[in-house]
Amino acid sequence: MTAEEIKTYLFELNAELAAQNVKGEICLYGGAVMCLAFKARPATKDVDAIFEPVKQIRRAAAKVGEKYHLNVGWINFAVKMFVVEHRKRILFDFSNLKIYVPETDYLLAMKILATRADTSDLDDIRFLIRNLEIKTVEAALEIVRNYYPHKEIKVETRFLLEELLEK
Repeated sequence: MTAEEIKTYLFELNAELAAQNVKGEICLYGGAVMCLAFKARPATKDVDAIFEPVKQIRRAAAKVGEKYHLNVGWINFAVKMFVVEHRKRILFDFSNLKIYVPETDYLLAMKILATRADTSDLDDIRFLIRNLEIKTVEAALEIVRNYYPHKEIKVETRFLLEELLEK
């Protein structure tokens, strides 16, 4: 999904909620934020988000998915188990739907913890490090510890951070 497609789907989601006379909120994470908020990459495979009210947004998302022939999980709630308290800002404020994104440092912390091979994670981390003007591995790890003080950072991820920040 491109940034424009995601924006269209979110706008359609708003229309579905308006038809139900429901107000909703969505906070986006991962690739959707990298596409929409930062324009750091052209596309993502799905939209990771947490949202309220869950049942009404899921129902509306199913209708949008049908209309555009999207996978059932085009917007998914799987990220919920990884989310901790953080600041966010409004990206879009539609009539019946507010779309939020996390602050940059929080997104970096999530990306560092979730780094997977063969994904866009490394490029996303590189972009976020530049955006935050981080110069050392310790500074990057401190951001992670601020949000996730008890999470262990994979050794491979530390090596990747060392490579990125040595250049």
